[in-house]
Amino acid sequence: MYELVVITGPTAVGKSAVALAVAQMLKAEIINADSVQVYRGLDIGSAKPSSEERWLVPHHLLDIADPRDNYTVADYQRDATRVIAKITGRGRLPLIVGGTGLYLRAVIRGFAFTENGFDPKLRQKLYAEAAAYGSAALHARLAAVDPETAAKLHPNDTRRIVRALEVYLQSGQPISEQVRRTPKEPVYRAAQFCLTRPRHILYQRINERVDRMLAEGFVAEVERLLAAGVPPEAKSMQSLGYKQIVSYLQGKVTLAEATELIKRETRRFAKRQLTWFRREKDLHWIDLETNGKILAAAEKITAYLAG
Repeated sequence: MYELVVITGPTAVGKSAVALAVAQMLKAEIINADSVQVYRGLDIGSAKPSSEERWLVPHHLLDIADPRDNYTVADYQRDATRVIAKITGRGRLPLIVGGTGLYLRAVIRGFAFTENGFDPKLRQKLYAEAAAYGSAALHARLAAVDPETAAKLHPNDTRRIVRALEVYLQSGQPISEQVRRTPKEPVYRAAQFCLTRPRHILYQRINERVDRMLAEGFVAEVERLLAAGVPPEAKSMQSLGYKQIVSYLQGKVTLAEATELIKRETRRFAKRQLTWFRREKDLHWIDLETNGKILAAAEKITAYLAG
């Protein structure tokens, strides 16, 4: 008996449609596992489920974070764990849906995070040091206190270097120690499914989705967020698609250039997602082109769960 079900896969593959069908068949409740959909107001650019879809099936962990805030993997792990318990307590099945692989891994494998929260002053100080002395200097500083993590990070990966230093400076423990404290075995019995399509079809779907987002008002959505006081450098505004539209609104690129950048970067992102998922254990792969598209894939998942 599985405690929860996971439906994941690259962006634009069709996760939401399959999950909606599965949820209705199994009387499940959907838990979002997309790191952009957690933010309020980031709707069009994140392909957030519609109000009609949310009416059909209960959805959780959508619109839970202010777009000015930095919602972390640790935040997600805490929130998802609570929601899973509530859904299970109602006698229903938790169905986690999304393509943020680190979110899924943190929940299923029970990563050991520190209790320390986000300290904006410390982060600002570290970024100021990176600007003044270079990212490589911060990387060297990290190597002195957490050589294991530093060895895995590129010296120019400022964001992850800063985060690793934050963890150490706030908790006195390196991230590598957190990894060692993570349980060896999964904390949930989870049936995990990864949806896929042939690359040329997936890329076509990505291009079509970007065009559809722009037609639905993606630019106006970003304008509203900026006008509401969300800074361009906020984590939410650095998300795929939003970052490129911000550059357009700042006059750095044309709309046509921004559009092509979004398409290109989304295709690259999908490729990275697939690389990540291929390294994960216990994933059951379903090709939506060879398995009769959405409904047949949903039926295949429910049949597997039925044993």
